[in-house]
Amino acid sequence: MEFASIRIITNHVDRLAHFYEAVTGTTAARPAPVFAELRTATGILAIGSTATMAMLGEHAPTPANNNSVIIEFLVDDVDAEFTRLRDALDEVVLAPATMPWGNRSTLFRDPDGNLVNLFSRPAS
Repeated sequence: MEFASIRIITNHVDRLAHFYEAVTGTTAARPAPVFAELRTATGILAIGSTATMAMLGEHAPTPANNNSVIIEFLVDDVDAEFTRLRDALDEVVLAPATMPWGNRSTLFRDPDGNLVNLFSRPAS
């Protein structure tokens, strides 16, 4: 088995795709207006419209309602990335800080309220 991606379901595909393009510095592939995909060297962040989940009926995911998953990106320099993104962030949860286990980390929310963590590991 191979991990493939994480998909965020949203009512605002364009808004979320633009946000994550800014975060990752990559351009999203857009095979359809209801779907975007950001590919990195280690995984894919997919963004799908609620319309792509219609066949699930009452079992479809509820957009902008995540309270348990953190979307994490490993970066070289947390402070530089935070400075680059700061003006585009509506809600900063944690300014760059060193965690007790040594990682440097900053957490913020995307436009749908999902928690995003940019982190770097301590130099070995």
